[in-house]
Amino acid sequence: MERPLSLPQRIFWHRDLPPAYAELVGEGIVEAASVRVQDTLTERGALWLCCLTDLKHEAHRRLEQERLRVRADYVHVLSEATYTRRDPRTGEAWLQGMFGYVLLCAPRPHQSMAAADHTMAVQ
Repeated sequence: MERPLSLPQRIFWHRDLPPAYAELVGEGIVEAASVRVQDTLTERGALWLCCLTDLKHEAHRRLEQERLRVRADYVHVLSEATYTRRDPRTGEAWLQGMFGYVLLCAPRPHQSMAAADHTMAVQ
């Protein structure tokens, strides 16, 4: 998933590593689903690519929600599993994915140190 150049990277996929100074604060799994498309034999490759792109976008959105919910600085996706789903009643197909991740935070100065710095600055 591409991001604007001005925004810092917050979600790292597989071999794309987060900063070395980041500390582990949790882990989890999110599930995501792509849009549903008509399950036809024609243009199957294009439909697969459409669903895969949408699945990655939805997974990225869900991972960002988790990062914000936990107030973590980074997410590192370590595993993923993608499954094809079909509904014969509607003739639709879609992709379902499960993404295993860890949450990481940058080290933060201790409150007592920040208060001491503030006291020294005031004097």
